[in-house]
Order: sequence, then structure tokens, then C-alpha cells
Amino acid sequence: MKFFSRRIIKPEDLNPAQNLFGGTLLYWIDEEASIFATCQLKTNKMVTRLITDINFISSARAGDIIEFGFETTKFGTTSISMCCEVRNKFTQQTILKIDKIVFVCIDENGKPMPHGQGVEPALLIAS
Repeated sequence: MKFFSRRIIKPEDLNPAQNLFGGTLLYWIDEEASIFATCQLKTNKMVTRLITDINFISSARAGDIIEFGFETTKFGTTSISMCCEVRNKFTQQTILKIDKIVFVCIDENGKPMPHGQGVEPALLIAS
């Protein structure tokens, strides 16, 4: 898995227990995954289709630097699937894992459309 970006945890990112707020982390993951998918598919005309079980393993606190890792697991005709890991940059401790995030390319009417990346041309015709 390659780690592509980092964030420093600031006081405004914390929940009342002084840990990183899960909703903030999920927002960042969706944003980072979208950037990753855009770079892979060479288009930003896509939407988040699915995020599977989210496994919070440990927490982060103010001042921690976290990094986001993504790996492509599948190219569909209209979609890209990936897995995600967020970890503490310095301790390497995993904070969160997601087994599957799926983005789907869409046309101007919001309907799925082929993206043409990472799929053999014959597979696009047969699909």
C-alpha cells in the first residue's frame, strides 16, 4: 500500500474525549479516496458508491500526523475499487482500515459510464 498524503491533527479535529473525531476522519478519507480515484481514472466525473465496514483500530490526538494509504483492488467497467489504511506517521500504528471503497464514473445525467482506464478494451466491449 502506498501512502499519499498527510494531515496534522488540530484541536478543532477532536471529539469531547480529546481523540480525533471519527466523522472528521471519514470526511478526509472520502476526499482523499476521491483524489486517488481521480488520478487513477483521469477523470473527476465520479461519485462515492460504497464504503464497507470501517474498522477503527486506534485513535489520534492533537499534534499527531496521520497518513492515508490507498491501493487499487479492482477496475470495473464503470468503477474503481480500493482499500484504505490510515496510520500514525511516526509510530506506524494503524488508526483505521477500510476493506473496500468504490467510486463510479458518471455521465452528465448521473448515470454510470465506462471510464476506459485499467480495463482491457475487449472487456469494455463485452461488458
